[in-house]
Amino acid sequence: QVELMEFGGGSVQAGGSLQLSCLITGNYFSDCGTGWYRQAPGKERELVSSIKGGVTTYADSVKGRFTISQDTAKSILFLQMNSMKTEDTAVYYCAADRRAGGCGPYPFRPNFWGQGTQVTVSS
Repeated sequence: QVELMEFGGGSVQAGGSLQLSCLITGNYFSDCGTGWYRQAPGKERELVSSIKGGVTTYADSVKGRFTISQDTAKSILFLQMNSMKTEDTAVYYCAADRRAGGCGPYPFRPNFWGQGTQVTVSS
């Protein structure tokens, strides 16, 4: 079983920065990608950023402001959030795609989730 735990949520003023961390523990399967999702009140959960085989993706709304990275030796995923906006307010979830039989030709498909951490950006 793979377990994810997020750290670093909180409150910040617009224009400020926060860094989220996600510790990933448990049985090791094929790493088919890891990422961050967020869900704002009344909205659907959306993919913010992902990393798979060193290749990163970002939602258009965060490009140039957020940076995803990982320390594979310590199994920690990071999300550095700069120039934050009020619309970044949401619960942020760490997500991992871990497969026992290899990744295959598939895109990032999370099958393990963290509990979420609240990020609030005030004006």
